[in-house]
Amino acid sequence: MTSRDGYQWTPAAGLCSGLPSTGVISPPTNLPPGSSHWDVVVVGAGYAGLTASRDACLAGLRVLLIEARDRIGGRSWSSNLDGYPFEMGGTWIHWGQPHVWREISRYQMRQEMSQSFDHSRGVNYFQLRTDHGSSTMTHADEDVLMATALEKVVNVDGALGRTIMPYPHDAFHDPEARQYDEISVQDRLDELSLSPEEGSAVEAFILLCSGGTLPTTSLFEFLHWWALCGYSYQGCMEYLASYKFRGGQSSFAIQFFREAQSTGRLSYVFQSPVQSIQDQGSQVTVTSRDGQTYSATRLVVTIPLNVLSSITFSPALDSQRITAMEIGHVNQTVKVHAEISNRDMRSWSGISYPFNKLLYAFGDGATPAGNTHIVCFGGAQNHIHPEANVEHTQQAVEAMSPGNMDITRLVFHNWSTDEFAQGAWFFPPPKLLSSSLDALRRRHGNVLFANSDWAVGWRSFIDGAIEEGTRAAKTVTDELRVLRDLPIPK
Repeated sequence: MTSRDGYQWTPAAGLCSGLPSTGVISPPTNLPPGSSHWDVVVVGAGYAGLTASRDACLAGLRVLLIEARDRIGGRSWSSNLDGYPFEMGGTWIHWGQPHVWREISRYQMRQEMSQSFDHSRGVNYFQLRTDHGSSTMTHADEDVLMATALEKVVNVDGALGRTIMPYPHDAFHDPEARQYDEISVQDRLDELSLSPEEGSAVEAFILLCSGGTLPTTSLFEFLHWWALCGYSYQGCMEYLASYKFRGGQSSFAIQFFREAQSTGRLSYVFQSPVQSIQDQGSQVTVTSRDGQTYSATRLVVTIPLNVLSSITFSPALDSQRITAMEIGHVNQTVKVHAEISNRDMRSWSGISYPFNKLLYAFGDGATPAGNTHIVCFGGAQNHIHPEANVEHTQQAVEAMSPGNMDITRLVFHNWSTDEFAQGAWFFPPPKLLSSSLDALRRRHGNVLFANSDWAVGWRSFIDGAIEEGTRAAKTVTDELRVLRDLPIPK
């Protein structure tokens, strides 16, 4: 089935909107006639919403899942084109991410993992193209360059971040660590003396992580990522970009949905954006844009920070949360997949910065046709909207490695213009976390908030979304067990 989301371009067909995905749900609703009240309503069918819905259903609660899109997965979904899965959003997973690994084991998908990198054949080199010139080096030399430069950035304590952030899950409560949320990555770089190659490499890598600009990227959050990855560049590559599902993220997300369905306690309605949420004390009422109303004893909202302001809450949300919503996160990452006919580029990686609209790319797989899959990233700095000018997008891909990018297909999802995301994965500007993380995690009467954007562990990752969905489901399950004998409002 085809989602309304995403774009594909080929020389023969040109630009086409909408991509096939196993995450599309059809029919879009299974609402039984006359149903109007549930134990729990979950707003949003990303990994947080899927986890909360599944766990609540398994605990015996009647759940209604409401989703604005025609598919599950939120900011993590895949499209299978000619037998190859292209990942539109969140992609990589690792056994060191505890919540992800628990679910991979639960659904017996350990054998479904595959490696992104393959340096066994082909060109097998790294290209660094900057305003200072162009150089080509081995991947071993690439690793030395990146590790050396990054270690200079994160070594704020003389111990590569280990002293100030020994427990990354609780770091935002530690004054020693929180002080680094007061400054940006640009502030930190201004303190250092880096070679031109080091500077270009480390800036491109950090912007790849944040999707913002250097002045709008919180140093604290980058240190948090670094700590979660074991305080090393090698760890960053292992955790952040090495392993993915052979069948794509949607093959994983659908397992959550099907298990919830199997209980017989899941109702759902897709293609139904929420307009307002009213907590009336004895129940919470949700109103969709098309005027439909649904009520429950508890409500779990799992939509991203940058979209929260699109919903009217009554009573109004607290001022701290509203301020955080007004600020929002900074990540405007552009992710463009290019299928190219040059098979030798499977072992290539490169940085093209700061002159190009795409800054970082690498060989990420081989399609059944024998072509190479290159995944490219850009960000808020020198931003591009791929569908607005495909010719410019092609030029940006080709500029990553001139003469080697013979494009046969482009595939992408523009998260910046997506009204239900308004940005890619969460990455905060300075001061947002230290002032607002606790507020974002706080409940609002009978309304709970669960999203990877305010997870304490792998924040902004699939693991963080599952962490948050688990937390919300446990809370509502414990509370409703106490209230179980009370009559359900009609």
